Order: sequence, then structure tokens, then C-alpha cells
Amino acid sequence: MPRQAIDQPVAGTVVETSVAALRTRYRGTMLGVQRPPCDEGVIRSRPRAAPPRRAHPGRALAASVLGSSIAFIDGSVVNVALPTLQREMAAGLAAMQWVVNAYLLMLGALVLVGGILGDRLGQRTVFTWGLVVFTLASVVCGLTPNAGVLIAARAVQGVGAALLVPSSLAIIAAVYPEAERGKAIGIWAAAGAITTAIGPVLGGWLVDAVSWRAIFFINVPLAIAAVILAHSAVPNQHKRDAERLDWLGALLAIAGLALLTWALIAWPNRASNVIMIDVALVLGVLALAAFVMVEARSRAPMVPLGLFRSRDFFGANLVTLLLYFALGGALFFLPFNLIRAHGYSATAAGASLLPFSILMGSLSPTAGALATRFGARLVLTVGPALAALGLALLAMGAATPDYWRGTFPAIAVLGLGMTIAVAPLTSTVMGAVPAAQAGVASGVNNAVARMASLLAVAVLGLLFRAPADATTSAGTIAGFRAVAAGAAVCALAAAVCAQAIIRPPPHAKTGASRRTGHVT
Repeated sequence: MPRQAIDQPVAGTVVETSVAALRTRYRGTMLGVQRPPCDEGVIRSRPRAAPPRRAHPGRALAASVLGSSIAFIDGSVVNVALPTLQREMAAGLAAMQWVVNAYLLMLGALVLVGGILGDRLGQRTVFTWGLVVFTLASVVCGLTPNAGVLIAARAVQGVGAALLVPSSLAIIAAVYPEAERGKAIGIWAAAGAITTAIGPVLGGWLVDAVSWRAIFFINVPLAIAAVILAHSAVPNQHKRDAERLDWLGALLAIAGLALLTWALIAWPNRASNVIMIDVALVLGVLALAAFVMVEARSRAPMVPLGLFRSRDFFGANLVTLLLYFALGGALFFLPFNLIRAHGYSATAAGASLLPFSILMGSLSPTAGALATRFGARLVLTVGPALAALGLALLAMGAATPDYWRGTFPAIAVLGLGMTIAVAPLTSTVMGAVPAAQAGVASGVNNAVARMASLLAVAVLGLLFRAPADATTSAGTIAGFRAVAAGAAVCALAAAVCAQAIIRPPPHAKTGASRRTGHVT
């Protein structure tokens, strides 16, 4: 099958193989709670060379699955534990925002650097070091005496994940020949779907039955097994023509986003710290502006700005930014509303998100078929619009304690909307650039999704803390209602952007001409 047919499964061609259908099926389920799109683009963009003789594909795949599972589980269980963690540490909401954002900041800013390091130093080396860093940071998280140490350890976890995630994907491309790679991707995707689906439930049970600290210790045995498998089965391949590391760009991205996020989280207390907050805000904007300038002039930029000259690439990433901003913000604050305002256990709060994953797992093939038939623009308009409706239902049902009347309908509609949107987002991003740039395009879109969640936790936190009595049940309900409403507006904006920017499929432009015998 030609490469274009693989990389553009919904760009007007018929997906003929069961492997491609399997990839479409699980692409949505891997999202879990906040899974960014385009992760598997790293695999599909790798050179299709034969695996080295010493590779053991089965064990290498197991190592990749275990390594990915660590990051997936960690990303989905922490939110459920936040209300308990906040109560036991006697910390403020700002500290809980940083528990999540410290991780997202380092992961999102360094994930592209992690991919280049894997090419330069070897996938096994970087994968192993990522596991070691992530696991040691997890142990510190579990033993932490206060919120400050926890936030610092979470940032180190993000560094480890930035090394681990790209290399875990690239391992599959390194050890599997083209004929077997699709099946391996399907297994990896299915495992990711399972771990992200059960993550919140498992995390909630651990919080209720053991301690919130257990959600970090669970990473240790998984990491040890992954390291052993990697060293016994994965060759340490190097890429001679690997790109140079854009450390200046990475540092500017981290500094700009960190300063901007800190200023937004601290904004409610601006009256008592006006100078520092204003200075941080200005410096953050300047650092991000400098990042753009550096990337524009660099010979080996971390984010090639030329990609954004493609209208579809720009539009798909803008939709990703808005849609994942809405999703990340709403799902960060949902456990606070369920646990603090309505008395849910952590286990029940985690289980409340199961319909989201179930819908994505069962309906993703249909979403891919709709995109193939009607084009990405229509589907990327309808999906975010449905997500906006689901978020609006969350806002309206914020005060309803009964799950089936208040939360379930909203989560179901939100899951349906995200299911419809995720596969076309992946295909649009991958199809908007030449095949040689598919890997970096995938990485950029992945980073955009993570940065969207990072900013959402900070910005929508302003809405959550707007009520004067935000620490009470009534204040929590009012704050979450404002967050869900704001998220709904962002998701609706994503639908509008998709309709305005994403180009219609070719047949929509030429249909009238075909009827009259003319070609345009």
C-alpha cells in the first residue's frame, strides 16, 4: 500500500487493510481521559527498515507497552486523587494546579527534544533513562512530606516522560518489519486503551483503600519490568543524521510557559503581589515571543514554523488547542465537584469517566468511516460541537448529585463528540505535511494538546475560584459550573475554527464541475 494511503486514512482513500482499520479503531480510545492525538504518528513516520538481528520483537513490544502504560496511568489517576491530596496536605487549589501543571509543562516542552535524543543516543538508552528518572521521581512523589516537594518531583516526572514516551513509540518501528508493524501498533494501542480506561478507577480504589501515595508507587514494578525487557530485547540503534538539539528553544518554551502559568494561577491573589505577578506575565510573553524568533531562525528548530504555512496543519492544531483546552480544564475540576460537593468516593469519581473511554473504543471505527465519506472539515465541526454540548450539560448538571441524571448524560455526549473529532485530527495533521515531516508534525500536535491542558488548568482555575465561597460545597458547584461553561465556549470555538479553516474535501470543490463536464 502506498505511504499516503497509510498516513491519510480519511483523506478520500479507502482503507483496505485490517491493520489500518485497527489503528483507526484504537486511535480514539488511547485518548482515555486526556490523551493527545497523533502519538502513533511517531511510529508511522519512521523509516521502514528491517529490524536488527538481535531484536526480540515480542519482548520489545512488551517493554514499549509497559513504559507507555506508566505515563498513561499516571496521567489519568492523579486528577482523581487531588481532592484527597489537597485535604491531607492542607494545601490550596493553586498547589493542586501545579501538581498537574508541573508534569504537563516539562512533558509538553521537552517531548520533541526527547525524540531527537533517542535518535542521537539510541532508543534503548533514552527509553531506559526515561524510565529511571520517571520511577525515581515517582518514589519521591509517594514519600513527599509536603506539596512543594511533590510539585518538584512531578516536574522531574515530566522530564522522564518526555524521554520515555517518544522512545517507547520508536522502539516498535525499530524492531518490527513493515509487514508486522501494523499488528504491533494495534496491540500497543489496545494496551494503551485498557490502561487509560482503568487508570481512574484503579487510582480511585488505591486512594480509598490504601493511600494517595500508592498511585505513585504502582509505577515502580512496571518500570523495573520494562527496563529488564528493554535491555534484553531492544537494540540500541543510533541515527547518524539525527537533528541537532534545540536547547535554546526548549529553555525558552519552558521559561515562557512556566512564567505565564504561574502568573495565571497566582492572579486571584494579585492585590497582595501585584509587581511579581505582572513581571512574570510580561516576562512569560516575552520569552514565548523570543521562542518564536529563535525557531524561525534556527537551522534545526524544535518546532519548524514552516509547517504552519499549511492551512490544514494550522487549522488542525488550532482545533486541537481549543478542544483539548476545553477537555483538560473540565476534567481537571470534575473530581473536585463530584468528591467535594456531592460526596463521591475517589473510586466512584474515577468510574464516572468510564463511559467516555467505552464510547471512544466502540465508535471510533464509525467516526473514521464518517471522516472518509464526508471529509475532515465536517467531522471536525460536528465533533467539537457535540463536545461543547456535553460540556454545557456538565454545567447545567453541576448541582445534581445523582450520577445518572447529572453527570452521565454529559460525559456520554462529551465522549461522543471527542470520538468523532480525534481520528480526523490525527489524519488531518499527518496528511497536511510531506511524509518526511510526518514525525515532527505528529510531535508538534502532541505538544500542542499537552500545552492546551496546561493552560486550561491555569486559566479555567480563575473561573473556578471566582465565587467568594469557593471552599464550600455551594461554591464548588458554582465554580465548576463556570469552568464547564467556559470549556463549552472553547469547544464551540474549535468547531467554528474547523469550519472556517480546514479545507473541504476535493470532491466538494469539483462536484459541480463534474456534472457539467468541466474540471477546475
